[in-house]
Amino acid sequence: MNNYQRRPTWNFFGGHRGLTLAAVIALVGLFCWGLFTAPSLTTATAAAKARGTDNPFCKPGATLTDDQLKVFAHALDIVEQQYAEPKTSKDLVYGAIQGSVGSLDPHSSFMTPDEFKELQVETKGKFSGIGIEITLKDRKLIVVSPIEGTPAYRAGILAGDQIVKVDGTPTKNISITEAVRKIRGAKGSHVTITINRQGFPKPKDYSIVRDIIPIHSVKARLIEGGYGFIRVSNFQDQTDHDLRSYLQKMRQHNPPIKGLVLDLRNDPGGLLDQAVMVSDEFLSHGLIVKTEGRDPRQRMQFNAHPGDPGERDLPITVLINEGSASASEIVAGALKDQHRALIMGTKSFGKGSVQTILPLGDGSALRLTTALYYTPSGKTIHEIGINPDIEVKDIEVAEGKSLEKLRDEALDRHMKGEGLTDKAWDQPLTEEDLKNDPVLKRAIEVLRQWPPKEFAGKPSS
Repeated sequence: MNNYQRRPTWNFFGGHRGLTLAAVIALVGLFCWGLFTAPSLTTATAAAKARGTDNPFCKPGATLTDDQLKVFAHALDIVEQQYAEPKTSKDLVYGAIQGSVGSLDPHSSFMTPDEFKELQVETKGKFSGIGIEITLKDRKLIVVSPIEGTPAYRAGILAGDQIVKVDGTPTKNISITEAVRKIRGAKGSHVTITINRQGFPKPKDYSIVRDIIPIHSVKARLIEGGYGFIRVSNFQDQTDHDLRSYLQKMRQHNPPIKGLVLDLRNDPGGLLDQAVMVSDEFLSHGLIVKTEGRDPRQRMQFNAHPGDPGERDLPITVLINEGSASASEIVAGALKDQHRALIMGTKSFGKGSVQTILPLGDGSALRLTTALYYTPSGKTIHEIGINPDIEVKDIEVAEGKSLEKLRDEALDRHMKGEGLTDKAWDQPLTEEDLKNDPVLKRAIEVLRQWPPKEFAGKPSS
């Protein structure tokens, strides 16, 4: 996604440091150039290739007048001249775009070049770094866990290690974003992290060579009694591939699984094509999702394909909650409407809009809402959400214990390797493992008594 770099020409009046009308027109020209010439990356729909033709600046017959351009240039000039602190032209232009796009809806936004690069990392399913999960705890940068097989894992980095320096720079008061930026880097390059660990007489330096690190959005475990558990944390390039791999392992396990829990709780979404492919793993025919937008190219529908029937008859429960959004709601909605799975948990978030990423000429990008999507029954879940077939609330917060405390306890279990997906996939979860997850425990009970009464009289796809 590296686009040709070019900057607008900023001209100034003779003795007056202001933006000329010609400069603003040049800026608008750059804006249109980026939309029309840069390839588009769609985070919520990989099939749509929106090229920016609905952009009012670039559209033939657009109503942007010279007077409006003069007002825009005048406003930028006043801010540049009179604001209490100096601001660059780039700051002002980016701020203007952020304000314009931010006024549209909560899901449309402007991304700086750095933010756009980070989005590309998140959706491509890999990055170059050392392979650790990190968090901030009591304002300290802590390793949650090293990813098995990565440079950090081989170097001996452990869960619970405190990173006190990165390349000699102290991490005190550092943000997660800044820490990630410092630790990641080009494959083959070195980074030195200084680790403080219980039992160390003093912090120790680890010089680590960066490598390509895969991002796994799918984790799995077997469950005692012959059932499978698959957790999808988000939808990126490798999600369906990883899901299919686990399903194949579970099919070939002796004995093969006789029921599956698909956990989409707190899954914020991601790529539309991956949501379609994940749904297609469990459906043999019928509509999965359709999208409707102003641009005819955003009006699409996606159908299931006949194929390997391995998972087509497998009893499935899908877990959702208020953190399940977008792509995860597409999967839950498709399997619910096609009577393929029983949906359990609490009502989902309700984000039924499609965002298309439109790169601009300087490496920045627009995340623009271009369509709404509809489940097979023709319903939109936008600002409504998906209601579960069986409502099961998560663990109640005990009196005197905050939600933050619960999260800390879950993090501690993860750092000790005691989370649901922290052990080998074929090491079965026990009843003791399920005691902290009443929703999953109830889902297993439903699978053991399959078919549930909620499926009575409903045709299966």
